[in-house]
Amino acid sequence: MFAVIELAGRQYLVSEKDEFQIEKIPGEPGKNLTCKTVILLGKSESDVELGMPYISGATVELKILNEVRGDKLRIYKKKAKKRYERTQGHVQKYWLIKVLKITKVNGKVKATEEEKVVVEAKPKRVATKKKKV
Repeated sequence: MFAVIELAGRQYLVSEKDEFQIEKIPGEPGKNLTCKTVILLGKSESDVELGMPYISGATVELKILNEVRGDKLRIYKKKAKKRYERTQGHVQKYWLIKVLKITKVNGKVKATEEEKVVVEAKPKRVATKKKKV
């Protein structure tokens, strides 16, 4: 079983027992996460379910394994004929994530409080012009 999930502003294609890196988000190593933003869910290439925008009742359980550091980037600036040179480095920190389980609950899922709230629109007030005498 595989899924496309949205996590930390990006989309990832994952399957059970996969390990992948994401940009560091709040959390601790060893902590479990539940991702409910499942965009696509499939058992095979021919059996695929697509959400509009998300599949209700589908969840992916993840575990933060540890923190890893990415490659060092070198930022180099130079202005010609002005003796101006600057070098700066940056190392991005990532979480190493493992997919524990992909589940899909059949049937309807209870609506959250946000979905239950219905905003009633008030009629617009019509402005009237006052004539000066």
